Amino acid sequence: MKNYDVIVIGDANIDLVVAGCNELPAPGQEVLVQNMTIHVGGGAALFSLALAKLGLKIAFNGVLGEDGFGQFVRDQFSRYGIDTSYIRKSRRNTGISIAINPENDRSFITYTGSNAELSLQQLDMNSVALGRHVHLTGYRGSQNHSEYLETVKKLKALGVTTSIDVGWDDTGEWYQGIFDLMNEVDVFFMNEAEARHYTGCSTAGESIRFLAKYCSHIVLKLGSEGAVVAVDGRQAYRSGFSVQVVDTTGAGDSFNAGYIYGYLAGKQPEECLIYGNACGALSVSEYGGSTGTTNIQLLEKFIDGRIGSTMDNWEVAK
Repeated sequence: MKNYDVIVIGDANIDLVVAGCNELPAPGQEVLVQNMTIHVGGGAALFSLALAKLGLKIAFNGVLGEDGFGQFVRDQFSRYGIDTSYIRKSRRNTGISIAINPENDRSFITYTGSNAELSLQQLDMNSVALGRHVHLTGYRGSQNHSEYLETVKKLKALGVTTSIDVGWDDTGEWYQGIFDLMNEVDVFFMNEAEARHYTGCSTAGESIRFLAKYCSHIVLKLGSEGAVVAVDGRQAYRSGFSVQVVDTTGAGDSFNAGYIYGYLAGKQPEECLIYGNACGALSVSEYGGSTGTTNIQLLEKFIDGRIGSTMDNWEVAK
């Protein structure tokens, strides 16, 4: 028996969500908004919280400041049973991201803070030995590609499965070495926009076929349209669930959590897509990236009440 279902390494910070901000104040002015709420943020943190709520045992490897915001994140992790003993302390303040007007076109003001110190070197290999699966974030192309490739190979040798979500490349490099990394990772997540940048393809169908040449298990997230997966060349698609969208923050990370839940439970890829789409849908129905995620009983009830409206097939050339 393993102590942990999933070991997670990546970013954790505070999300300050500003709702109903239709204009930014000019110098010397004040703008009143509908509400401001504080939540745990960061893709790895949101992924961890969603999985913990679904009932899996999680250990988190990250960096937090020794300030009130850092303690807030630790307290939220502990509330859902996430092991925080592998989180390193930083002299920097905990990172903060201000999300403005999340119900429409979101804008962000971000202080990286303690997340600037993130490195795979802080992945405690003792924790890995106690886990079934490792989920990685924080890939930055050529800046840390060698480190990620080496780490994934080590994890493979230890017999744990791996997943990674590379996220948006804000450097604009879109490093082509990523295809070498794909060969080593068990489950590789990417959204449609990221896939088009890496592949140069103009459609999701073309992108998934291109990526499937390099990765035996690639999941392409299509936002509200759902997601498509290719496993050993076999493709499947499930459409998204229709819900009222309040805040899209963390939707992709919640999808990842639902998918990995299904993956570790031994579900077929098509079923994993359903779990992922359901977690993503519930996430966008509330403010904050983890507020809408729920336990497995309520998740399956949500799925059972709506599964008839989803599609079983997809024109891959779309």
